[in-house]
Amino acid sequence: MAESTTTQHAPAGWHKPDLDLSNAAWQSSSQGMGDVQIAFVEGFIAMRNGGRPDGPSLIFTPAEWRAFVIGARDGDFDLT
Repeated sequence: MAESTTTQHAPAGWHKPDLDLSNAAWQSSSQGMGDVQIAFVEGFIAMRNGGRPDGPSLIFTPAEWRAFVIGARDGDFDLT
């Protein structure tokens, strides 16, 4: 599978960078076996589906990432 080299272009009004992710150091909580992987690139946080690494990546600012992590810790995304 070919590695995605850039993120998909954001809709108008969004100010997300078009990052080169081809050399990103992807990490997962399950030592590379998990479905969710993250990478820290140029001051942003990229997230992708590890099962489909050639698919699109989500790009977060540090503030957005912090809000996501805090929400996850607080149980905001727990299934009921």
